[in-house]
Amino acid sequence: MNGVIADIQRCSLHDGPGVRTSVFLKGCNMRCAWCHNPETVAFEPETLFKMENCIGCGGCEDECFAEARVLCGRVMTVDEVMEQVTLDKPYYGDIGGVTLTGGEPLCQLQFCVSILQACGESGIHRAVESNMRTPWDELETLLRETDLIMVDLKLFNEEAHRRWTGAGNALIMENIRKTSEKGVPLILRTPVIPGVNGDADEIGSIAAFAGSLPSLEYYELLPYHSLGLSKGRTESWQYAKFEKPEPKLLENLGETAAQYVPRVRIAGRAL
Repeated sequence: MNGVIADIQRCSLHDGPGVRTSVFLKGCNMRCAWCHNPETVAFEPETLFKMENCIGCGGCEDECFAEARVLCGRVMTVDEVMEQVTLDKPYYGDIGGVTLTGGEPLCQLQFCVSILQACGESGIHRAVESNMRTPWDELETLLRETDLIMVDLKLFNEEAHRRWTGAGNALIMENIRKTSEKGVPLILRTPVIPGVNGDADEIGSIAAFAGSLPSLEYYELLPYHSLGLSKGRTESWQYAKFEKPEPKLLENLGETAAQYVPRVRIAGRAL
């Protein structure tokens, strides 16, 4: 079983509870305008262009020692992925483990399921970051091998969701609800982008939905950042830049969310 991996980050502290190994898979079925991992949107390996690194040497056909041209993506087997995952096993403790992210992991469903099964056999906690935009029967296959699901619900308004992500949210919300009803531990998050969803009405609607989910661990607001701009341009996706939300805005939105959800976090910090 082979898949296309963009990167594997060891000893990560930002992709789920505890110390984790984050496996970034290539390919996504949405086109969020603020994507902070634009290098994972395309399914195939591709070259990232970082023009600020270019020294104009003219040797673009050769290996670029200035790292203005960087290949992103490689084909790996499940065993090769597990070799990296198990290196961090001594650091996982009681709550750490592996997180499959992307991109959208479910775009490589069988590869992901095989990795999760291997992790389960090794006693490693398994988390998946997904946009949930997939048929339920496929998602259910993955849930049987998953200990935690983390999903971003970007917008509650269907028309706005389609405008900013290239897809509607009806299937996403239905899958979130079904996942929670099955008792799978769930973390719901919203990236806060001023001018897109940074207002009380939008966050309040999402939080009200979050508060209805029986297996919800917590609801988290994630401030937009421009990390994607530093990763270089790709031929498949052009990243747009937005303003970062002010701390006061995040606090106000967190207070709005807390009216509907007992456990709210802002960028990892409990409200």
